[in-house]
Amino acid sequence: MPTPPRSPRVPAATSRGVPPPQRGASGRPPRPPVRRKRPRWAMRAVTALSVVVLASAGIGHAVLSGLDSDIARVDAFKDMKNRPRAGDGMNVLLVGTDGRDRISEEQRQKYRLGGAPCHCTDTIMIVHISEDRERASVVSLPRDSYAETPDHTDRTTGEHHKGHPLKLNAAYAEGGPQLTIRTVENMTRVKIDHYLEVDFTSFMKTVDVLGGVKICTAEPLKDSHTGLDLPAGTHTLMGGQALQYVRARHLDGASDLSRMKRQQRFLAALIDRATSSGLLLNPLKFRDVTQAVLGSVRADKGFGTDEMLALGRAMRNFSPSSSEFTTVPIGQMGYAVKGVGSTLKWDPAESERIFDALREDEPLARPTPKPKGPAPVRVPVDPKQIRVQVENGTRTPGLGKRVDDALAATGFRTTKAPRNATDRAVERTVVAFDPRWDRSAKSLAAALPGSELRPVKGQGPTLKVVAGAGFEKVVEVKPADPPQESGTVVRGDEVVCGKQ
Repeated sequence: MPTPPRSPRVPAATSRGVPPPQRGASGRPPRPPVRRKRPRWAMRAVTALSVVVLASAGIGHAVLSGLDSDIARVDAFKDMKNRPRAGDGMNVLLVGTDGRDRISEEQRQKYRLGGAPCHCTDTIMIVHISEDRERASVVSLPRDSYAETPDHTDRTTGEHHKGHPLKLNAAYAEGGPQLTIRTVENMTRVKIDHYLEVDFTSFMKTVDVLGGVKICTAEPLKDSHTGLDLPAGTHTLMGGQALQYVRARHLDGASDLSRMKRQQRFLAALIDRATSSGLLLNPLKFRDVTQAVLGSVRADKGFGTDEMLALGRAMRNFSPSSSEFTTVPIGQMGYAVKGVGSTLKWDPAESERIFDALREDEPLARPTPKPKGPAPVRVPVDPKQIRVQVENGTRTPGLGKRVDDALAATGFRTTKAPRNATDRAVERTVVAFDPRWDRSAKSLAAALPGSELRPVKGQGPTLKVVAGAGFEKVVEVKPADPPQESGTVVRGDEVVCGKQ
């Protein structure tokens, strides 16, 4: 007998007229459903995630009744066998295809959406909602991940294929949602409970109906391929511009990894917008947003209006701090496969740790002691990228070493060889820098309260700190953007504007 997808679980305290929840073999009552998302490869995911967040307003069946018919259905779990065991919580596979049939010609031109679709997935992520509905964990699966399909029938040609290697995003073209789910389950051993598929149109409409999403950037973002052109600062992005932001992959050499980082930031900002503005308490606005989302979504047959509302009631207190984001840890970039091309090979041990956390309904981030004292100051440049030479500008013995040690402790690349300055009567600590490295200088000065920034042409990339008599302490600083390496886990509230 094939194993069907798990039914959504509903809390014991249900509304009147609803039969009591059935209990499974474990003796635990079933619970509500869930979902989340991810862009170009994560952009459409954002749209689907908003459905879950919107449902959390708990407005009621009256607002959502009739909207179920707007959702296109797919039999994503038909005849599936030998599936992973079910764990606690709920896992949603969020997929975005590159279909663009409903994009207008004006939008194609304005937002650079031309070109023929490949009918493959450009967004793949697993969204896990914890059993207690207090945490959402989003794991991005890079589209170029090395994958091996199980045996299957090609949905286009009808030809039967034995398992073979391919890029993960190509599984959809060969076998649609079913092969995509089976391939992901085989790779992760995480059982998928629900399937959501979204597109460009849904994404733009949802962002527009929400009134835009606030995004911060410490440096200008310009991508000729998508047309994105954002100066440094805070911006409210509407649908089309938000689409450019989450699709951009030619801003730097990190390509998909940096794009995933921006997509995570956008997801956190969307959650913040949807849950903190009171917007979802307006029944008409809630209806408009839900219609915008559901009009372009495909979902498995088991994810309906009742499931959304049950989930929403269980997640009323959801916020950016309730969410965590990561990308599958990559062990080898540019892994060449004959007939497939360059792929990304997952790190076996680290990726297993991530998927084990999903299976066991545990947080993705390793437990860390709660920090004492004030939160770190967020700066535009990671201290690890800033080289510093410390000089003692006073007659106080050992001051140079004390400053050097303190800067190194917060992450700066000090020379670990402090020396005495020519001027030994410095009152105010000075940060001397070549103007070409002004952003690094501002980051360093933030760690030295009361310091003076002093440009010195031709000084080069090493910044100089001349410790003065007024030196008091070094404060902890951290980069404004989450680290770019795959496998790094960030919380939603760590990347939302104004929460840094």
